[in-house]
Amino acid sequence: MREIEQIYHNNFGIAFYWKQNSQTILDKVQLVFKETGFYFTISELNQFCDLIEDSLLENTCCEACEMKYSCHKFLLKTPCNSIDLAVSMTELKSIKDLVEGSLFKIELDEYVYGVGLN
Repeated sequence: MREIEQIYHNNFGIAFYWKQNSQTILDKVQLVFKETGFYFTISELNQFCDLIEDSLLENTCCEACEMKYSCHKFLLKTPCNSIDLAVSMTELKSIKDLVEGSLFKIELDEYVYGVGLN
């Protein structure tokens, strides 16, 4: 099994960097949730974050619906043009937490071990 360096996880999924020869490959992030894996650049991960927010805004009309947390009718676009995901509102919020938490940790590490390093 290949080694990984975990970035962030929640009850729904995990984000990590792959390691090769004990070196962490920082140019892409492996995102795994709902039996699905994406291997995104940081730019694509930011784009995915925007697409998640767009999906949340598009589906605010369902606020009064009693099925909103179990319905699988929400389509979530991904940075991969040919792939959309069918997710519930609960899953969408979990994916949002996973992506935002990962981006926060990546940016924090870049600051702490980059420009913030004395």
